[in-house]
Amino acid sequence: MSSQTRSMADYPLLPLKNVVIFPRTIITLIVGREKSIKAVEDAASRDNRIVVAAQRSIDLEDPTPADIFTTGTLAEIMQIHKQPDGNVQVVVEGVRRVNIERFLQARYSYRVQAMDLLERPEAGTQTDALVRNVTEMFERYARLNRNVPPDAADSINKVDTAGRLADVLAAHLPLDIATKQSILETLNHHQRLEKVSTYLHNEIEILEMEQRIRSRVRQQMDRNQREYYLKEQLKAIHEELGTDQLSEASDLKQRVKDKGLPEAIEVKMLREVVRLERMPQASPEGNVVRTYLDLVLALPWNERTEDRLDIDVALEILDEDHYGLHKVKERIVEFLAVRQLVAKASGKPSTKGPILCFIGPPGVGKTSLGRSIARALNRKFVRLSLGGVRDEAEIRGHRRTYVGALPGRIIQSMRTAGTRNPVIMLDEVDKMSADFRGDPAAALLEVLDPEQNYGFVDHYLDLPYDLSEVMFITTANVPWQIPRPLLDRMEVIEIHGYTEDEKIQIGKRFLLPKQLGQHGLEPNQMELSDAVIRSLIRLYTREAGVRSFERTIAAICRKAARKVVKDESARPKVTPKSLTDYLGPPRHRHRGAIEESEVGVATGLAWTEQGGELLPVEVAVMHGRGTLTITGRLGDVMQESARAALSYARSRADALHVDKDFQEKLDLHIHLPEGAIPKDGPSAGITMATALISAITKRPVRNDVAMTGEITLRGRVLPIGGLKEKVLAAHRAGIRRVVAPEENRRDLVDIPKKIRDQVEFVWVSSMDQVLAAAFVERRGPGWRETPPEVPETVDIQVPSLPADDIHTEIVDNASQ
Repeated sequence: MSSQTRSMADYPLLPLKNVVIFPRTIITLIVGREKSIKAVEDAASRDNRIVVAAQRSIDLEDPTPADIFTTGTLAEIMQIHKQPDGNVQVVVEGVRRVNIERFLQARYSYRVQAMDLLERPEAGTQTDALVRNVTEMFERYARLNRNVPPDAADSINKVDTAGRLADVLAAHLPLDIATKQSILETLNHHQRLEKVSTYLHNEIEILEMEQRIRSRVRQQMDRNQREYYLKEQLKAIHEELGTDQLSEASDLKQRVKDKGLPEAIEVKMLREVVRLERMPQASPEGNVVRTYLDLVLALPWNERTEDRLDIDVALEILDEDHYGLHKVKERIVEFLAVRQLVAKASGKPSTKGPILCFIGPPGVGKTSLGRSIARALNRKFVRLSLGGVRDEAEIRGHRRTYVGALPGRIIQSMRTAGTRNPVIMLDEVDKMSADFRGDPAAALLEVLDPEQNYGFVDHYLDLPYDLSEVMFITTANVPWQIPRPLLDRMEVIEIHGYTEDEKIQIGKRFLLPKQLGQHGLEPNQMELSDAVIRSLIRLYTREAGVRSFERTIAAICRKAARKVVKDESARPKVTPKSLTDYLGPPRHRHRGAIEESEVGVATGLAWTEQGGELLPVEVAVMHGRGTLTITGRLGDVMQESARAALSYARSRADALHVDKDFQEKLDLHIHLPEGAIPKDGPSAGITMATALISAITKRPVRNDVAMTGEITLRGRVLPIGGLKEKVLAAHRAGIRRVVAPEENRRDLVDIPKKIRDQVEFVWVSSMDQVLAAAFVERRGPGWRETPPEVPETVDIQVPSLPADDIHTEIVDNASQ
C-alpha cells in the first residue's frame, strides 16, 4: 500500500494491557476478557483485520474510550487457538499505524472507526549514519545482555530503513508502556530512530556499569568469602554511583540511637545490630533479627497523646454516644478530675491508668462505651477480642527460638496504637479457656496488675515494657466465669439491663436516626411513636440490651425504604396495629401477672444473661405415697431448693395446721413452666416454699405479688443477686408488690426512682414474713374457697420425671 494513501474503515478493537504492538512485528497474545474475545471472533469472521491499542491503565477490566490511546496498530490475525480455561491464544502481525477517529457503539465487543496514519520517511546521509550507528549499538547491547538471542543482531542487520529499524528495536527493548507508545506515535522515521537510539544508549550504559561492578566484586572477593557476594556488590554499586548511602546496619544503628530507648535496651539493640552485620545476607537467622529490630523500633517508647482533661467536654462526648450508664460516666469523670489535681500538684499528670471491668448482659453497649471513653479522653483506641483464646502465647507471645514466632496480642496492640497511653479494650474476657498450652487468664494477671505491668515482659520481645499508662477496659457478661485472682485486679462496674423507658429513649435518640441514615431515609419520611417503640420492645425483643431492638428497627426501615422507592411521596406510618405488616406476628408473648389468686401457684423472679424474667411455680397435691416430682428442666441447685422447701414445710407442720404425716399420704408435683428452658439457682427457694405450703394448706397466693430469695431449712431468707433486673421484670408485668430479702435493701439504690415509686417492697428475713405477705387473707380481697379435698392440678401438665434424669444448665445464677 502506498504511504501517501489514507483510508478510513470500521474495525473491531482489541485493548491491550501492558503491550504495544508495532508494524511488521509478530506477537502472541492471551485474550481473556469477554468483549476482547468477541472482537477477535468478529475480526476472524470478516477479513482477520483488527485494531490493537494500549490501555492507559493496566488495572481497568472494562476500559472506556477515554482509557485507550487513540494511536494504535492495524494488525492481521494469523492464528487463533482456544484454550481449556476459556481464554483465546491469538497470534497477530502488525500491519500499519492507525488513528482511532471514533469509537462505535457495540453491545458485545469493541469497534472503532480508524484512519491510516501517513508515515514520513527521511532519506539522506544523516539518516543512513544514524541507521548504521544504531545497528552497531544493538550489536554491543546483544553482547552485554545475555537475554538477547544470538541471531537477533543478524536479523537487525537485514533491516535497511530507519522507520522499520526503530519499530523492531522498540519491540525488543525492555521499555515501559509510555515510552513505547511515544515511539509508536512518532511518524517521522528519523525522529523515531533517534528516540530509540537514546533509550538503547541508556540500556548499554547500565549493562556496562553492571559488568564493571561484577568484575570489581570478583576481584575483591576471596574464594572463602563468596557468601558475601550480594553485600559486596551493594557496596560496589554505592561506590560506582558516587553516593555515601548508609548500609542497612548503619541505618539501623542510627534509628536505634534516634528512638530514645532506655539505656539498657539501647545497648542490647546495638548488640543485635552488630550480630546482624556479621551474618550472611541470606541467613534465615538474619531475617529473624531484622523482624525483631523492626518490632522494637515500631513500639511507642516515648510517644504519648495529651489527655483531654476538660470534664465538661468529656461528659458531653459520653452523653452524645450513650444514654444513661451514669456509673461509668461518673467513674471516667473522677479519673479526669484526679489527673487534673495531680497535674497541678506535681506539674505532670499521673501515669497510672485505671483497669476497669464492665460486666453486663449482651447488647448494653460495653464495647462501644470503651470507644467512646477513648474519644472523650483524646486517646487511641485498640480493641482486642479474647473470646475463644486458649493459648498463653496469645498474650505473652512465642519465644524467638520457634519458627514463625510472633509477639503477643498486648505488644501488637501497643504497636498498632502507636502511643504509650492508649485505651485497650479486652473484649469477652470471660470467654477465655485453658488447655495444655497454658492459661491465658493467668498471663493476664501481670498485664492487669498496676503494681507489676510497668515491667511487662513479652516472650518474643524479651524486654521489660511499661504498660502502666495504658487504660485497660475489660468486658464480660457474667463475673463468675472470670478467675478470681484476675477479677480481684480489676475495678468492676456492673452495667445492668435497660429499663423499658430507657430503651424508648435510646431508640428515639440513637437507634432510629442511625438506621434512617443507613437506609437512605430522611427523618421526616418515617417516625416511630413511643407506643410503637414500646410494642417493639415487648412483643419483638426480649433482651437486656438493645442489639435485637436495633435489628428490629432496621427491618422496619427496610420495608419503609421499599415503599419510598415505589412512591417518593410516600410517608410510611407505623402504628402498633400495623407492626405485623412490617415484622410479622409477635415473636414473644408479653408475660403478665397471674390473672387471679390461686392455690399452689406463686410468682417468682429470675435473672438471666438477657435480663430479668417472671418465674411462675406451680404445685399439685394428689393422693399417693409421698412421692416428690420436680419437672421443668431444673438444675441441681434449684432441685435442692425444692427439697429444702419441703423439709421446711414438714418441720413447720404444727404451725401451718397440717397433718404431720401429710407427705406419706400425698404425692407432690412441683413444676416450673416453659420446660424447654434450663433453670437453676437458689433464688426461687421462697417461691417454691410458698407455692408448696399454699397447696398443702389450701390457701391461695396473691397474684399481685412476686418474690425472690433463697431459703434455709430453718426458714431464713438469704440475699440474692440481680435485684434490679428482677424488679424491672416484675414492673413490666404489671406487678407492684415485690418480696425480697432484707439484706438486699442495700441494692435499692440501683433501681430507677421511677420504678421505686411505683413498686411496694416487702423486705423479709424469715419464711413467716414471706407467707404473711404472700397469702390472701381469709375472707379478704381475692379469697375464694378451695373446692375438693385434693387441689386440682394446674393448667400446664408435663409427665413426671425422676429428679436424677433432669438435664442441668446454669441460667439463673443469682446467689451472691
